[in-house]
Amino acid sequence: MMIASLGPGLPHDLLDATGRYAGPLGWNIDRPTPQADQWLESKFPLWTRSVLQDWADGALDHLDAVVFSRADDACQRLYYYACELQRGGALRGPEPLIADIANVVRPGSDLRTETVLRKLAARLGVDDAALEAGIARINARRGNSAPSAAAGKVCLITGSPPPDLRLHAMVQSVGWNPAGLTLAQVWADLGPVVDNGTGNPFAALSRQLQSRQTGPRGFFDRAAAVADQARLAGASAALLWLMEEDDTTVWHLPAMRDALRAMGLPLLVATRRDWRANDGIASELTDFLKGISA
Repeated sequence: MMIASLGPGLPHDLLDATGRYAGPLGWNIDRPTPQADQWLESKFPLWTRSVLQDWADGALDHLDAVVFSRADDACQRLYYYACELQRGGALRGPEPLIADIANVVRPGSDLRTETVLRKLAARLGVDDAALEAGIARINARRGNSAPSAAAGKVCLITGSPPPDLRLHAMVQSVGWNPAGLTLAQVWADLGPVVDNGTGNPFAALSRQLQSRQTGPRGFFDRAAAVADQARLAGASAALLWLMEEDDTTVWHLPAMRDALRAMGLPLLVATRRDWRANDGIASELTDFLKGISA
């Protein structure tokens, strides 16, 4: 059974342990999505439309299952839509599954997450020994994934993770170096090392997942996190960019803005923006960076 994934904060070690993980689903937000547009409301982000259109077109028929994350609102809603569309016969293809991990910092969350992981593992045919081996393999990759600061003049791109590198290319076009992850890169983050050889790999993976600061439902100080991003990148300026469909990060916008300004960084705030970047952001961003360089 080949499987794929969609969303942040997923148990990568468990997916790897299946031996049948085909990787995360991708998207093309510039493609037409006629069937998905009929099924999804306007507030669904463009990546959901691309994924659902691929599903309807049969592009995912080589998969037996897709594991969705609960840590992203749009991802969770898309899971329910896929389930209902299949139940009604409008959609075929892989079985939608969900990693129902709620990153809530409270007593009992680790145990609940362990229970969820064991349920998902049973569905995917992963036992303790296979998960222990998966943890060892993914830990080896984690040790080689430390980010490095860019050289020269650095502009941090933060807020809503962009769909691809188009904002980064705009920064580069005026001689600056971009820093900041795309949505796919955020979702591919493996997180910190998982304790290996504990005798209970499901509990160890549960603790790691609960400790992670990821996804719009994560409980962490986003202002402090964005300031850390800027410091690690060696940023000399920042773009705080929020797409129109992002109804989560916007609540943290004032604190994030103030944190960056407190660092003395020139800041361009761009809210309610087109995820395709077809709304004039190219000229706004290049003029902003040229003005700093003048």
